[in-house]
Amino acid sequence: MRYLILMLVIASACTDAISVNLRNGIERYDAYRDLLAGKKVGVVANHTSRVGEQHGVDFLREQGVDVIRVFAPEHGFRGTADAGETIKNDTDVTTGLPIVSLYGKNKKPQPADLKGIEVMVFDIQDVGVRFYTYLSTLHYVMEACAEQGIPLIVMDRPNPNAFYVDGPVLEKECVSFVGMHPVPVVYGMTIGEYARMINGEGWLKGQVKCDLTVVPCEGWNREQPVALPYAPSPNLPDSVSVMLYPSTCFFEGTAINEGRGTLRPFQVFGHPDLKDMPYSYVPKPIKGMSMTPKCAGKTCYGMDLAKEYNTIFEMKRLDLAWLLLAYRKYEGKEPFFNALFDKLVGNTRVRQQIKDGKTEEDIRAGWQEDVANFMDVRKKYLIY
Repeated sequence: MRYLILMLVIASACTDAISVNLRNGIERYDAYRDLLAGKKVGVVANHTSRVGEQHGVDFLREQGVDVIRVFAPEHGFRGTADAGETIKNDTDVTTGLPIVSLYGKNKKPQPADLKGIEVMVFDIQDVGVRFYTYLSTLHYVMEACAEQGIPLIVMDRPNPNAFYVDGPVLEKECVSFVGMHPVPVVYGMTIGEYARMINGEGWLKGQVKCDLTVVPCEGWNREQPVALPYAPSPNLPDSVSVMLYPSTCFFEGTAINEGRGTLRPFQVFGHPDLKDMPYSYVPKPIKGMSMTPKCAGKTCYGMDLAKEYNTIFEMKRLDLAWLLLAYRKYEGKEPFFNALFDKLVGNTRVRQQIKDGKTEEDIRAGWQEDVANFMDVRKKYLIY
């Protein structure tokens, strides 16, 4: 598959795109052919499972792989469902394969869902952020496969945010579907490396072990972020959103609109009651992206961050300045924070620190030791 590697040109504060040929795990069929030969196969995939312009499921079937069932995460098999929208069991119109939903009430494959499957394949593009829910889907798939004695093959893909590690490490009281493991907000690992860590650290229920194989991608440098050739989910439409997402998704845990309801989610933020802010926009329902955005139909005042995302490359860290600014400027009647904020951040301290007027550096100091400890754990599972 063809990707773009973004090289930061610090002097001009811009990015230049250089075409580089990469091979994702699923493209390396010779590396896993024997693992699937003569087996009935289940596939966990969405629209990002691609081999060129071809869907990964179609590619496997074309190679003669006996795919008997597909499992779909948040946003569905074709990636068109809104965030949080219930995904139902269905039949894929292209292949006629049954689709089992892994989003909604049934986030973990049940024994009946796995009946007849001899090998499971997982092929979903990650963006390297703890609250991206495909990690939780990976966890439950690994757990179900371990319990049923089904080998799992994770087809690895580059992580566009692998060039840094930062943010609070998730604490137990904040565990949810938007964060299940004690890792920082940005963990700097591919989804294959992350699967190895889930297994190795005994994070599955009962510390069961999954029979795990990771098929690495080729031609990728962790230090250079990748501009994906497709939108990894409906509200991450391009590289700007992907790079800003770790920092601006915190707004989802507040009264502030995070750009949902625009064509540039996570690139802008605003609220009708933010004062003296340089940018304005009106969030509106957008089919396939955000049907129920905050502040819908109201003029929001805030900031356009599209030209600010280069700071992420320069600093190689989260940017909390926008969140702190919005908190200081906010004059709305409803509370600034909602119940989701602590789950996104991973602890209850950051919310209180913001209320207490702590600086960004004060807040960042609170997670440095935990991140250093995580780095020691992380290095055991790195492939690249």
